[in-house]
Amino acid sequence: MAEPLRNRLEAVRIALLTLHKALVDSERITYEQTVGTISSPNHFLQLLTNDPWFAWLQPLSQLIVSIDEATEAKEPLTSTWVDATAKQTRSLLTPSESSEGFARHYFDALQRDPDVVIAHGAVIKALKPLKQKGDNQPT
Repeated sequence: MAEPLRNRLEAVRIALLTLHKALVDSERITYEQTVGTISSPNHFLQLLTNDPWFAWLQPLSQLIVSIDEATEAKEPLTSTWVDATAKQTRSLLTPSESSEGFARHYFDALQRDPDVVIAHGAVIKALKPLKQKGDNQPT
């Protein structure tokens, strides 16, 4: 893969990590307001990995892992893979008030937390250099 494309993909990855952290932090606050205090970092890790409250975050976590695995693999990345990943990212990060699952939870997080809004904007900005002609996904 050409170095400029790799650098742009890395910028998307970093922005996704920041968004993921903002979402986790926001969900933690909402969880503690609704359910109760999380007693320790270990307890929080258990909740993140096993509790249905946080399960909606898994598609974003899996996307980040997929990018990490692809960039660390011995095989070179292709522009086709990068284009598909950018399109998948745009699709995943399309909030919807009328949907269920990730899109609805993401909509709610964007409504309640300005840090999530800022992180979302950073991902969209990082994705712009990867946008292909004819890609009509919302940004």
